[in-house]
Amino acid sequence: MLTLQRVSVGYGDAPTVLRDVSVTLRPGRVLALTGSSGAGKTTLLNAMAGLLPPRDGTVTVDGQPLRDRDHAVEHRIVLVPQDNGLAPILTAAENLQVALVAGGMAASEARQQTAALLDRLGLSGQADQLVEELSGGQQQRTAIARGLALRGGVLLADEVTSELDAGNRQRVLDLLHDEARRGAAVVFATHDPEVAAACEAELHLVEGRAEIVRD
Repeated sequence: MLTLQRVSVGYGDAPTVLRDVSVTLRPGRVLALTGSSGAGKTTLLNAMAGLLPPRDGTVTVDGQPLRDRDHAVEHRIVLVPQDNGLAPILTAAENLQVALVAGGMAASEARQQTAALLDRLGLSGQADQLVEELSGGQQQRTAIARGLALRGGVLLADEVTSELDAGNRQRVLDLLHDEARRGAAVVFATHDPEVAAACEAELHLVEGRAEIVRD
């Protein structure tokens, strides 16, 4: 369970971006994180992922203060960043396999899992292409595949459907809901109202504050 209690966050000496945010990420639910560009969606995800310590308030995971990104990884908090975070000189398949093997999976099983996930995201034909050769939408789907492969207890996804057509956007949404049904807590940052409406709950950011729209 990941909980933020009256959290304020910002970068360096710059003004505070978000103030007094409280939310609990519930297993089995997809939470849409909405707000205009610059509202602080990525900032809040970074705080949830252990990349940005709060200036005030607390971020706890399973009752313990979240220390840093390594601590978050130990507690199976998976972040799919907006810039996808993929290694451009590796293929789509290699990006998944490296992450799975690093997590302790046998190489043969990692290959099988990789092939299955890329197929589910319509990327079987791109498995052996370098990431730098993929389109923006294909890179987004590869990043989602890697995030799903890690089977986190918390999955944080940052604007991962912005370059997808309607069919692939729905495919990603279906997979995120599958993760929630598996028992994960999913947070999906999006500026798309249709995507947000497809989620069970919504946290909206405006003028440095957060308000629950649906819960």
